[in-house]
Amino acid sequence: MAFIDMYDFELLVNEAEKLVIDELEKQLEGRGKDLCVCNDCVVDMAAVALNAVKPLYRFSLLGSLYAAQAMNEASYAEGVRKAVSSAIEKVRKNPSHD
Repeated sequence: MAFIDMYDFELLVNEAEKLVIDELEKQLEGRGKDLCVCNDCVVDMAAVALNAVKPLYRFSLLGSLYAAQAMNEASYAEGVRKAVSSAIEKVRKNPSHD
């Protein structure tokens, strides 16, 4: 039996994903036509931003409490905002298509 089949990794969640996606949605609203919002570009933006923020993985109730506490810190939220803004600009300048 393969290692991955022995454990339930579906329960492992990175709470930062939700924060980055929510922030990405806010920042993309009302943007001009200078920005491509195709699936590839938007997912690239999310990936670039997620690579720039501290992950908030959780599995257990205790992990959920830790993640919730970290998410409520102003410095973490500001880091997410900056990471998303930077990711949008990076993908705008270098889209994954012609």
